[in-house]
Amino acid sequence: MPKINKYVDIDTVERESKKDLIDRHSPFITVLGDAKKSEMLSVNVRMGQEYTHPDDFDHFIESITLFNGETKLAAASFIPGTLGNEKSHAEVTFNIRPMSNKLNLIAHGYCTKHGIWESTPVVVEVAE
Repeated sequence: MPKINKYVDIDTVERESKKDLIDRHSPFITVLGDAKKSEMLSVNVRMGQEYTHPDDFDHFIESITLFNGETKLAAASFIPGTLGNEKSHAEVTFNIRPMSNKLNLIAHGYCTKHGIWESTPVVVEVAE
């Protein structure tokens, strides 16, 4: 099993290079709208908030995966050059249909050079 790196609040980190490494590799989840049972819900996952990630042949974000707890909901894969070979934020919006009363959303981003990075969990209450 590969090591899974977890987000650390960059405000607590002193070295700028460490802040850059943590932020640009961490997935951030944003739920768009209100969650209602059996209705489509848009969930955006963006790699990095403050710092952009390279899009080089040997160093890029290869995939973003969204989970509800341990259940895989969706995944998106990228190839080098998807972001125009420019430093950027890999980003994807998944449309899911919640069927339970609560979602425990977690995202993984995979960097070809620095491995798997896990988001902070986002708990979503789902209305009937």
